[in-house]
Amino acid sequence: MKKLGLIAGRGELPFAVAAEARAKGYTVVAVGLEPVADKALATAVDEIHWINVGKLGSVIAALGKAGVKEAVMAGKVPKSLIYKGKITPDLRAVKVLFSLKDRSDDSILLAITRELERDGITLLNTTDFSSGLLMPEGLLSKSAPSKKEWKDIEFGFGIAREMGRLDIGQTVVIKDMAVMAVEAIEGTDEAIRRGGRLAGPGAVVVKVSKPQQDMRFDVPAVGMETLEAMIEVKARVLAVEKGKSIVLNKGAMKMKADKHKISIVGLPAGE
Repeated sequence: MKKLGLIAGRGELPFAVAAEARAKGYTVVAVGLEPVADKALATAVDEIHWINVGKLGSVIAALGKAGVKEAVMAGKVPKSLIYKGKITPDLRAVKVLFSLKDRSDDSILLAITRELERDGITLLNTTDFSSGLLMPEGLLSKSAPSKKEWKDIEFGFGIAREMGRLDIGQTVVIKDMAVMAVEAIEGTDEAIRRGGRLAGPGAVVVKVSKPQQDMRFDVPAVGMETLEAMIEVKARVLAVEKGKSIVLNKGAMKMKADKHKISIVGLPAGE
């Protein structure tokens, strides 16, 4: 039987990936990264190992011992953990960190990918096991953006793509053709809260892929937590790039967005 390693971070995406992989006939061997992965993941996979997010050598060893040759990454691992002392790196992780030219997301994740490959583990695209979750083009909610909001979306799309190209973040918060917030190390939801507090009611949130997006990791994703952050600051529009972004709990998100008169729209993919 085919085995798939699942390196699982925070959120709902690891559950969705595990379900699709098992439906495709894979035995799913998960590594739940502590302290971020949901303990309930144990019920959604065939085998699980709980390992601190900094123990790269242990992660690779656990997958290798289980006979895993292919793996996916799914779920957020906040980089802020490095600066909060929540990560205790092992020797292999320390060597990787010292080998980096910088600590951007792409640099860290590409280095981890190379370490997996050294031990015979190929990292697959996250979207290979979440294709049904990709954002479609067009309106997902009943409420549509106004003409003024469309101008903010178009303006924000270009800004977000440039921030992605620089590997800073993938989300911007816009109001009246001005940037209220750019996602950085705090992540999408906190960027929405920060930008929404500055903007006041009616902010537009735009989330896109990086121009150089590697679909093996850091694929843009939105879900109920994103929507909750928007509701908290009375943001009005969530615009997400189609085909390159994952939408979790699409049905529940639509219902909640309609209740709060929030527009959710899938944008044509950028080049």
